Amino acid sequence: MRVGAVIITMGNRPDELRALLDSVAKQDGDKVEVVVVGNGSPVPDVPEAVRTIELPENLGIPGGRNVGIEAFGPSGRDVDILMFLDDDGLLALHDTAELCRQAFEADPELGIISFRIADPETGVTQRRHVPRLRAADPMRSSRVTTFLGGANAVRTKVFAEVGGLPDEFFYAHEETDLAWRALDAGWMIDYRSDMVLYHPTTAPSRHAVYHRMVARNRVWLARRNLPALLVPVYLGVWLLLTLVRRPSRPALKAWFGGFREGWTTSCGPRRPMKWRTVWRLTRLGRPPVI
Repeated sequence: MRVGAVIITMGNRPDELRALLDSVAKQDGDKVEVVVVGNGSPVPDVPEAVRTIELPENLGIPGGRNVGIEAFGPSGRDVDILMFLDDDGLLALHDTAELCRQAFEADPELGIISFRIADPETGVTQRRHVPRLRAADPMRSSRVTTFLGGANAVRTKVFAEVGGLPDEFFYAHEETDLAWRALDAGWMIDYRSDMVLYHPTTAPSRHAVYHRMVARNRVWLARRNLPALLVPVYLGVWLLLTLVRRPSRPALKAWFGGFREGWTTSCGPRRPMKWRTVWRLTRLGRPPVI
């Protein structure tokens, strides 16, 4: 199976980007074709074999990745698999692309693979990087209901069937939006602990827009994808969880501002998932109310 890779960059981590590209070039098997998208910034120097696209403005994470997808033809059809990698990450092993080929070939229902993210210094995988509720053991691979945005592989047939990432989200929860649409179309998602991306340990709150966008996009996610009966349940649970976590006053103010924005602005097209998809999510351990 043909494998491509999409990397978006703000141009501010040239050394890390070069190291990542070197790790992609060292993958076993056929060559992985790479596209680097400069998201509102010039692309640093890259090897000649790497294609680059420089966007005049920052389209956000999903918008930038969607441009990368289309660089491989409509819905990425020029390849069978697309890997999405953070520009400050590093593929830890040389067999990741080959393992992706094997996994997708062996399971025709498999649509998305979520890699394990590990700190390069300590080898520790943060709990938030294991895309399931029972996250205590990051070394356990399993079926899951979402995936990690900067460390994954997607069968391009998924994009052809359900569309790309939601551009309007800009940052946060765009992966879950795609995951729910893929699951609703009958595709499955795996978390694989043996496919590793090294990435420095960070806190998502480092982004100034984190609290507002997390809240706004949570509302959009529910409004776009959930049956009407589940929308208030899902958002009510997340409101309670946010209060229990006791964020700072400025963070809580930003969160409520985003929550309000999620209700008062357009969320894009609404395509509620089937009730059998709700049951599938429940059987996989994460009913769409949390």
